[in-house]
Amino acid sequence: MALVKAGVVVLDCAEPEKLAVFYKELLAAEQTDATANRVEIRGADGFRLAFRRDVNATPPSWPRPENSLQAHIDFVVEDLDAVERKVVELGGRPLETKDVAGPFEERGYADPAGHSFTVRLVTPTAPKQG
Repeated sequence: MALVKAGVVVLDCAEPEKLAVFYKELLAAEQTDATANRVEIRGADGFRLAFRRDVNATPPSWPRPENSLQAHIDFVVEDLDAVERKVVELGGRPLETKDVAGPFEERGYADPAGHSFTVRLVTPTAPKQG
């Protein structure tokens, strides 16, 4: 019998309620739990995220080296442009890197609290031709 029943990625932030709304809308998720200092959501595929209040939270500065990337989330998508429009509409922002040679198969963003995440194209299932 497994000792651990489930895992949840938890992001520290100053305003968990607001950050939960961002990810609920982005992932078409539902809120599953909320307390004064923590909000949890679950996406349709079972992916779980929680947001914990930390009034002293400092967002990572990636791609700058100071307070750099601590962890990030990858989301698999089918349409990078559509996701980018939604991220910006919800208050997120694109992150630029110095090695921006295209074409792109993934893009980096920061949520409204500054946590970085990546969206990447679904890997094609058809065999490579040629």
